[in-house]
This record gives sequence, structure tokens and C-alpha cells, in this order.
Amino acid sequence: MKSNKIKFSISMSVYNGDSPVFFREALQSVFNQTLLPDELILVVDGEVADETKKVINEYKKSDNIKVIWLKKNMGHGYARRVGLDNCKYELVAIMDSDDICVSNRFEKQIECFKKNKELAVLGSSISEFCVEVSNVIGKRVLPTKDDDIKKILKIRCPFNHMTVMFKKKEVEKAGGYKDWYHNEDYYLWIRMYLNDSVFSNLDDVLVYARTNKNFYKRRGGWKYFLSEYKLQKFMYSNKINSFFRYSVNVLIRFVVQLLLPYYVREKVFVKYFRQ
Repeated sequence: MKSNKIKFSISMSVYNGDSPVFFREALQSVFNQTLLPDELILVVDGEVADETKKVINEYKKSDNIKVIWLKKNMGHGYARRVGLDNCKYELVAIMDSDDICVSNRFEKQIECFKKNKELAVLGSSISEFCVEVSNVIGKRVLPTKDDDIKKILKIRCPFNHMTVMFKKKEVEKAGGYKDWYHNEDYYLWIRMYLNDSVFSNLDDVLVYARTNKNFYKRRGGWKYFLSEYKLQKFMYSNKINSFFRYSVNVLIRFVVQLLLPYYVREKVFVKYFRQ
């Protein structure tokens, strides 16, 4: 383990729908890092299973873990906001409760912030796996340079959220996390784009993201489509996109999220958005 000269926080949340087994694996991957966080803010979003509480009680014995218990489930946007509000360091890494970090994730990200003082958000590629990390079924690679990231933002989300590390003040300047069904992260990046924040992604896979068949089911339906439609409308009204780009984006989402069966939607995602 290497000494850490730049202090940083991790913001993480867990709720009743999360597997205690996967949650433990996610936490363990944080504490197996070559560069350990100076604090981990864990937001418990409502009542959770006894097994999940057991995992929390085991890990909260560590001096650098702060657990915040919400009385009822408030949703991802609210939990992320509470977590960020309680982070005391300027650099904050996001961690999901069922994914697994590679051992040098934070070391690599901290080095990037050391080299580029203007950098606001840094993400990375992910490998998606099912059941076991060895069973990789896809890889999501995104543009690495600021200009290219901002071009892709006009079409789809430009970061793998579970991989990002960012400057807290830059996020707060854009209004922080706000509730937006399944898209609170994309909404945040759009508002940071409007503030001219500097973006970057690493080509390296820094997180193994757990997935299953339900992933593609959740990427469809009226509620999901309306969330995406409103985001596109927000970008058009803020002159990020032309009317043509806005129309094409909405049409594609209408077809993929409402007209296609989920098993066809899965094939589309794998073919066009994964390696």
C-alpha cells in the first residue's frame, strides 16, 4: 500500500434491493486498494436486511468509515446528494454497492488529478460480468479526451458512473446530484458541461460492473423513456443540441426503449454500445 498525499473520499450507498454478498465484495475491493481512501461515506438508503446490517457493522469498526442511516428509502439521487454533502475532501470517488474495483483504481485516478489541475471529472472503462468476475460478457469503452467526451454527451451518457472521481466543488457548482429517474448522473454531467468543466476518461478498466438480464429490462418502458426524453429536451432548451440532433436522439430512444422487446434491446446494446 502506497502513502497517499492527496486526501480523498469515497461516496457509496446501499439499499434493501442490494445483495449482502455482492455488497461485501464491493467493500472488500475498496480496502484491497494500493491507495486507500481517507474516508468512506456510506449512505444506507432506508431499511436493509439483517445480513446487510451485519456487513456494515463489520466494516464500520474502521476509523475512516462514516455510516449515515436514512429512515426510509429516498432513491439514488437523494442518497448520492447526502453522501456528497458528508464528504470532507475535495476529491470524491463514486463506488456502487455491487461492483468491484481493480486494485489500483484510486492510485491511477489520483495520479491523473495530480497531472491535470483543471480536471473536474475522471472516469474509466468497465468490464461487465455476470456472476463471476472471470465471466466478462462485455466492455464499455468511452472517449478519453475532453472534446470527444463532450461530443458523445450530446448523444448519450459520457461516463461510467461507478468509475468516476471528481472535484466536489465542481459538482456543487453545477447544483450537485438531483433526482432524475435512472439518469441523475447524466443530468449532472450535462449541467457540468454547461459550466465548462473539464472531463476525462481512462481507457483502462478500473471497475468490474455486475450485470444480469434485468439490466436491459430496466432500460425500457414509459418511465425510462420519459426520463430520457426530458433530458434530451433539457439539452435542446439549453442549446447543447440542434433540433435535428434532439429529434434523432428522441426517435432512437422511442424505438429502443418502447418498441423493442428487451431481448432485442440487449442485442442492440451489446452490438453498438459494448465491445
